[in-house]
Amino acid sequence: MDPYEMIKAHLGQSVPYATHTGVELIEVGDGIATARLDQRSETENHIKGQHAGAMFTLGETASGAAVAGALAPVILQMRPVAAMAEITYRKFAQGTLTATARTSRSGPELMAEIEAEGKVAFEVAIDIRDSVDETVVEMMVNWYVSPTRS
Repeated sequence: MDPYEMIKAHLGQSVPYATHTGVELIEVGDGIATARLDQRSETENHIKGQHAGAMFTLGETASGAAVAGALAPVILQMRPVAAMAEITYRKFAQGTLTATARTSRSGPELMAEIEAEGKVAFEVAIDIRDSVDETVVEMMVNWYVSPTRS
């Protein structure tokens, strides 16, 4: 199985909360990922839009998948941790949302720093769009990655 397909297939095991929320990984590549969240009554807020927590989960999940994609050759030996997140809700969000996440550096650059320094810290930018392709949320997640501890 292609490593990117493996990452998509194992979302439920790796991050059960994302699956519980309804997040679905659509695409994973070197430092990029796309995820989708359909609106359901369980993800709505009091004004019948997507709940802020559901949108955060969508964005954070896409960012983690982008990290896993960037580090696909070594991801099973790594310990990625979201260290900080910033989110801006740009407009009312309803319906199906799609998050696209991109790492600030390529996989080979990140792996080279892990090799040289034993760890790496970097940002992942996330753009969440609605069904008419308008940005509803912008996010930035800072990730810290080091080898798995014994």
